[in-house]
Amino acid sequence: MAIAGKKKIFLTKLWENRFLWIMLLPAITFIVIFSYIPMGGIITAFKDYKNKMGIIGSPWIGLANFRYLLVSDKLWTLTRNTLAYNACFIAFGMIVEVGIAVIISELRLKNLKKVFQSMTFLPFFISWVVVASIMMSIFGYETGAINTILNALGRERMNIYGNPAFFPVVLVLVKLWKNTGYGAIIYLASITGMDQEMLEAAEIDGANIWQRIWHITIAYLRPTMVIMLLLSIGQIFRGDFGMFYQIVGRSQLLMEVSDIIDTFVYRSLVNSPNTGMAAAAGLYQSILCFISILAANFAVKKIEPDYTLF
Repeated sequence: MAIAGKKKIFLTKLWENRFLWIMLLPAITFIVIFSYIPMGGIITAFKDYKNKMGIIGSPWIGLANFRYLLVSDKLWTLTRNTLAYNACFIAFGMIVEVGIAVIISELRLKNLKKVFQSMTFLPFFISWVVVASIMMSIFGYETGAINTILNALGRERMNIYGNPAFFPVVLVLVKLWKNTGYGAIIYLASITGMDQEMLEAAEIDGANIWQRIWHITIAYLRPTMVIMLLLSIGQIFRGDFGMFYQIVGRSQLLMEVSDIIDTFVYRSLVNSPNTGMAAAAGLYQSILCFISILAANFAVKKIEPDYTLF
C-alpha cells in the first residue's frame, strides 16, 4: 500500500509539472542519445573491431588495446600535458571570470556595462579555425603583423611557433581570451541575484569597494565557484581538441609541450585506423575523470559539506 501511495503521489506531481517536463524533454533526449547510449560502445576497447563484423561480432582481445597505450612512451607525456593545461585553464579561468563578473557588476554606467560585457563575450563565438588564422596573421614568422613591424624597425623577428618553452603560455592566454566572457556570465547571474541591501549596508558602515567585493560579493559567489570547480574537474583529463589541433597543427617542434590525449588518438586513427585503441583511450580518459571528480567531491565534503555535488 505504501508503494502504491508513493507511486500515486509521483504520478500526481508528474502531471502537475507536465509542462516543465516537456520543456526539459529535449535536454533529456540529447543526453540519453549522445551520453548514455554510446556507453554501450565501451566494449569496443576490449575487441579487435572489424567494420564488417560490428561491435558484437568482433573478436575479444582482452586488454591488448590498453597494452598499446601503456607501451607507448608518450602516455605519461600526454596525460601530463592534458592535466597541466586543464588545471591552468580552470585555475586562471575562474580567477579571470570572477574578476570580470565583479567588474561588470560594479560598473554604474549602463551603456559602458553593455559594451564591456559584449567585448568580453564576443570571442566565444569565434571558431578555433578563425582564432588560429588570426594568431598566424599576428604572430606568423614570415608574414605576421608583429614580425613585419619588427623587421621594418630593424629588430630581430620573434618566432613564437618555434619556441616550445613559451608556447604553453600562449595557449593559456588564448583560451582565457576566448572563453572567459562566457564563463563570467554564470557568476554575473549569481551576483545579479544577490541582495543589494547587504552592499548598501556595508557601504553605510564605511566599507570601501574592495572590502565589499571581498567580504560580500566573493563570499556570496563561493557556492557557485565550488560547483563550477567540481564540474570542471570532471573534465580535467579531456582536452579541447579543436583548440590544440587548429592552433598547434602538426608542428613536430611543439608536439612535446602541446600534444594531449585527444590529438594523439586522432593522429593514431588517421595514420592507422584502430577503433579499439581509440575506445581504450576514451575509456582511460573517462576513468581518470571519474576518479578526479570523486576525489574533488570528497575533498569538498570534508571542508564545506554544503557545497558538494553528491
